[in-house]
Amino acid sequence: MPSAVTAIPAAPSDLAREHFAAEFTFETDCYDVHEALSKGADFVLLDVRGPALYAKGHVPGAINLPHGKIIRSKLTEWPEETLFVTYCAGPHCNGAARGALRLADLGRPVKIMAGGLTGWIDEGFELAVGDA
Repeated sequence: MPSAVTAIPAAPSDLAREHFAAEFTFETDCYDVHEALSKGADFVLLDVRGPALYAKGHVPGAINLPHGKIIRSKLTEWPEETLFVTYCAGPHCNGAARGALRLADLGRPVKIMAGGLTGWIDEGFELAVGDA
């Protein structure tokens, strides 16, 4: 008798490749963001949580713009082709997806930082504290 894992067969390899390759167009990870920030990021990192949580601890270099406040007028300082990377508290939070959806609705390129702040901390990276 098959387990819950094997009861539904895996996708054929060609479909699996397409699926997993596409994921990289939608998300990046904490390590890659950390590396890019240390070399001068070519994207804008948005912490889409509320200001109080941002002040308690955020990724250094991130801009606080809560997902509910992402509107066209808040983005005018960046060229239209600027890539935005959103993050929230972590896998248990959908704020990064909400922010990414709002950016996509505004025609802006966007990715999510997988793992969010929880992933950042799990990687052993430091947080910045206070308002920026």
